[in-house]
Amino acid sequence: MAKENKQDFVQHITPRSENFSQWYTDVVTQAELMDYTPVRGCMAMKPYGNRIWELIHDRLDVMFKETGHENVSMPMLIPESLLLKEAEHVEGFAPEVAWVTQGGVEPLQERLAVRPTSETIFCTMFSKWVQSWRDLPMKYNQWCSVMRWEKTTRPFLRTAEFWWQEGHTVHATAEESEEETQLMLRVYQDFCEKDLSIPVYAGRKSEKEKFAGARATYSVEAMMQDGKALQAGTSHNFGTNFAVPFNIQYLSKEGKLEYCHETSWGVSTRLIGAIIMTHGDERGLKLPPAIAPYQVVCLPIAAHKPGVSEKCAEVTSLLKEAGIRVKLDDRDNVTPGWKFNEWELKGVPIRLELGPKDLEKGQCVLCRRDTFEKVFVPLDEHFPEAVRKMLDEIQESMFQIALDFRRKHTADVHTMDELKAQVDGGYARAMWCGDRACEDKIKEETGATSRNMPFDQTPMGDTCVCCGKKADKVMYFAKAY
Repeated sequence: MAKENKQDFVQHITPRSENFSQWYTDVVTQAELMDYTPVRGCMAMKPYGNRIWELIHDRLDVMFKETGHENVSMPMLIPESLLLKEAEHVEGFAPEVAWVTQGGVEPLQERLAVRPTSETIFCTMFSKWVQSWRDLPMKYNQWCSVMRWEKTTRPFLRTAEFWWQEGHTVHATAEESEEETQLMLRVYQDFCEKDLSIPVYAGRKSEKEKFAGARATYSVEAMMQDGKALQAGTSHNFGTNFAVPFNIQYLSKEGKLEYCHETSWGVSTRLIGAIIMTHGDERGLKLPPAIAPYQVVCLPIAAHKPGVSEKCAEVTSLLKEAGIRVKLDDRDNVTPGWKFNEWELKGVPIRLELGPKDLEKGQCVLCRRDTFEKVFVPLDEHFPEAVRKMLDEIQESMFQIALDFRRKHTADVHTMDELKAQVDGGYARAMWCGDRACEDKIKEETGATSRNMPFDQTPMGDTCVCCGKKADKVMYFAKAY
């Protein structure tokens, strides 16, 4: 195992223990994931950051299509009258809406909202497209950006404009919409845990924390290395809350007009922030192989020596043919040490080194970004399989490390003092009476919010952690981004 004490290359990254927030900002900027723009709270994703998002997009898009969803595109501008149709929804988003009031040189007769989310425009179209039971279900998704005028912003975690996907579906029955809502929550959980190597708690939000206009909201909640929660994805069951004001009805098999039941679900570029804060270290990013722009970087050592460059090019081609994303870094204007530092900063899972001595022995060196372990691998017909096996091991190892961290920083609590101590760097699992007054008091006294109620509601007691009254709900509490 190689020692992880060579910190001289990365003095420009603030240590996590010193200032976690500044460490995050340093990694985001130094790894060239994004840059700041002239518009407050809006970021420009640079090629490397954008490629991570593309890989997230591509994998999720396959998962959505496998569950019977189709992609559509909706306009970004929404008339104010549409937002006002669902009172709870517009009340929830009113402080964050950006408005267009003029077109060219003419003032608009009706303000247009830059979409903070697209429920209202989807509902408008569903009311036109749904006629009979034969049209149902309609299961649509769109990839787009939305705008919410956030007071405080941070790259990827909370920006005024962000990229996401938003699924919108309509169903004939309440049972079908609830099944859809929980199905998509499981899709998000599987994606986070298998592709991002991020363990999540899946469960139902409280009435206070649910999405504006929803009957029920479910979420997947991740734990960052500072112990704070990050909501990684949400799935909402609207019931008929939007169908009634937007008149989304269908003619049933029995010839009766019935209101549709709706769902909505989404994840965003916030997932990139989750990857950074779950896996990163003082050297920068650690990317799970499934969403790493380059899974392997090939570095010639003493490239001027006979055969080295040619063999590196050959190895790179072999890996590409095997479906592995590989980058040949044959720059001759920087040192190997510089390259090591740069690709560690960018979180490439495997660094492949090949020099004259390796050529003589018919081997190469594979260095893992997650553990810094170096392995000598023969350059034979099984070489691509060995690289693929190592990538799979890294993917699983990163998940297990994050899972172990979460276990160590989650605890059952039974008193407010215990809760306050636990959320200062972790999750607290507690019994809760369901009263919003207790939620508010917990937040006021500890800074923690309710995250979700897990599906496993095996009680840890029968009294509320806050008020001491009878309680039958298990709830996770944590400070959150």
